[in-house]
Amino acid sequence: MTRPRTATIRDVAALAGVSVGTASKALNGRGSLRADTVARVKQAAEQLDFHPNPAARSLHAGRTFTVGMITTDTIGRFSIPLLIGAEDTLGAGEMSVLLCDARDDPIREQHHLKVLLSRRVDGIIVTGRRAGTRTPITAAPGVPVVYAFLASAAPTDCSVVPDEEGGARLAVDHLLTVGRRRVAVVTGPEHHHSARVRARAAADRLAGALAAPPLHGEWSEAWGRQAAGLLAAQGIDFDAVVCGSDQIARGFADSLRESGRSVPRDVALVGFDNWDVIALAARPPLTSIDMDLEGLGRAAANLLLRAINGNPSPGIHRHSAKLVIRDSTVPA
Repeated sequence: MTRPRTATIRDVAALAGVSVGTASKALNGRGSLRADTVARVKQAAEQLDFHPNPAARSLHAGRTFTVGMITTDTIGRFSIPLLIGAEDTLGAGEMSVLLCDARDDPIREQHHLKVLLSRRVDGIIVTGRRAGTRTPITAAPGVPVVYAFLASAAPTDCSVVPDEEGGARLAVDHLLTVGRRRVAVVTGPEHHHSARVRARAAADRLAGALAAPPLHGEWSEAWGRQAAGLLAAQGIDFDAVVCGSDQIARGFADSLRESGRSVPRDVALVGFDNWDVIALAARPPLTSIDMDLEGLGRAAANLLLRAINGNPSPGIHRHSAKLVIRDSTVPA
């Protein structure tokens, strides 16, 4: 079941028909706003049962109320949802986020870091386009850093990462619950952190229900089609597949359909990432694991606010994934 989403300052602003900044001012009693605007915002907040973030509201005066975000995700596939989530939390304290794209270039990253520090940002969120670990950045004293989606290699740093192992276990448990007993695992390159983690967790959870050793390939529909052919050529008996990405799952579904096998009647499929551009366009729409990147962004921003207020939380913080059920496992 999908857990109800907590209302954010962005939701309040949308319902009241105002900007996020105006909604924040109205709820915090700041700025010069018309009485009817304040009333409309407060009514929207009450209707949505919205409660302002206490950490954001308790920030000490004298801050610049800006936070930097450094990413290597050039297309925004992961950083944009993270940014939206972070802004939802930081907006309650009237904080702005400055997004910097390092493009996997250490020199460019150092340039962005220097610029952010010169602007006296209150803190920095570091993210990227893939999970795993990275070398920590060197920020100025008193400027806390939180790593989101990827983790810092330094155990004393604060990192918020998706629980990919937990997501893989959710996928397996769902397939077993709907009656599948011979499950294959098809995922991305073996050298890729997420591919290894997801495949290992799924295989361990399946135990005797694992149809064959996990297959590793590319993060692509082409590999999904190829993997379906490989399993068929090897005579592997399977009635479900845990795929390491939605692209792989969609390609696998296409190959099954072309060979005359029906999804989910003959084979149930679960993807990973819940990338709606892929998952909803698949035939049939894909059941998928959602890493809740917006929620992860909110969690990272909350940890950063606590660090800014002098209460850092070092170590790895795992953010739960969730299962989104569609027609590829449970027909409409």
